[in-house]
Amino acid sequence: MTTTARAQGATVWLTGLPSAGKTTIARILGTRLKAEGHRVEVLDGDEVRRFLSAGLGFSREDRNTNVQRIGLVAEVLARNGVLAVVPVIAPYADSRDAVRERHESSGTPYIEVHVATPVEVCGERDVKGLYARQAAGRLTGLTGVDDPYEPPLDPALTLETHLQTPEESADSVHAVLAARGLV
Repeated sequence: MTTTARAQGATVWLTGLPSAGKTTIARILGTRLKAEGHRVEVLDGDEVRRFLSAGLGFSREDRNTNVQRIGLVAEVLARNGVLAVVPVIAPYADSRDAVRERHESSGTPYIEVHVATPVEVCGERDVKGLYARQAAGRLTGLTGVDDPYEPPLDPALTLETHLQTPEESADSVHAVLAARGLV
């Protein structure tokens, strides 16, 4: 009987404002990692909210519940050899800290990436029309505008996506994974 080395999993948590570029970077990174032969799962925050967290609103409590659910799924995947790439706003530091602690308690690598795009740039991109709806008075509770976003204090990487291409951002995340021996 031969044994094969188990792939090392990790969670790459991309946090930032709406339209910061989190999902675009995650998809580019995920595609690259898959092409390299890694087991990868992109846990897009919008998709998870629609299915795993259906029925939750956008109160602080509901946002925390959503982040904890995503964090649990990511940790389980990562603990089992999958690179979980997680583009999620996750506006509250305590929620992200709880996800990090879950990973630490299981010995699972966790890499927090702050997609630090200025709100003005996010508003110009406005991928989902959220900023326009908020400006027109049809949306309240927009993270970074009229609802808080607590930037990470000590992320493994900060991406200023307004100064680089999505591919360059994904390359930077890949470099962190490589430096930590995860790819």
